[in-house]
Amino acid sequence: MRGLATRNPVAKLLAALLIALPLVITIDPVSAGVALVLELPLLLAAGIGWRRFWLRTLPLWIAAPAAAVTISLYGEQSGAELFAWAFVHVSEGSVALGFAAALRVLAIGLPAVVLFITVDPTDLADGLAQILRLPARFVIGGLAGMRMLGLLAEDWRALALARRARGVADAGRLRRALGMAFALLVLAIRRGSALATAMESRAFGAPGRRTWARESRLTASDVVIIAGGLAISAAALSVSIGVGAFHPVFGAG
Repeated sequence: MRGLATRNPVAKLLAALLIALPLVITIDPVSAGVALVLELPLLLAAGIGWRRFWLRTLPLWIAAPAAAVTISLYGEQSGAELFAWAFVHVSEGSVALGFAAALRVLAIGLPAVVLFITVDPTDLADGLAQILRLPARFVIGGLAGMRMLGLLAEDWRALALARRARGVADAGRLRRALGMAFALLVLAIRRGSALATAMESRAFGAPGRRTWARESRLTASDVVIIAGGLAISAAALSVSIGVGAFHPVFGAG
């Protein structure tokens, strides 16, 4: 299914923000669990293969249990103590908080990553400037920076091959990595300066209204995606409040 992959990037951005909103104001596991379950149709409709899905979301599957373990061991203690050793104190409350944190990492991260896998930076820039009315200079500068990020891996590979050809890449792995990182930083600064000069010469920073080569607008399908994000957010909050699990981060719940 490629329907969701071809939707306006602004709609995907707004949907991801709406889903994340209730999950950052409460720390209960119910809201995150409900949101995660309701996100499944959205993830299935993203139009990406399973291999690509697991590769792109792998950091989340590592971060979620890591957050759960860390909070369980060192989080705020409440309820009966389950285990204690030196600075480690595990209680029922810290385990519940760690479980809620793991669910929250997945519920916020999965839709954000999956929705933006198929986003083209140029389409996103067009939508931010034309639909959300963000300053054109800021949007175009951000787009240029995103385009330059893709060159860093190629530059690193070229630096490694050049050093190997000169015979300076056979020993001292840490020292070699630091030297290449510094060289990459210098190269990035030079390229950024040249790009900024070229963009100024083409009047990208000129005042006044700017025209756009491609029109970006929200369609009915895009509105459905935004409404879906709002529905997930409202359902997660409603269930959490209804079962009495709502616990806002700014006060006792």
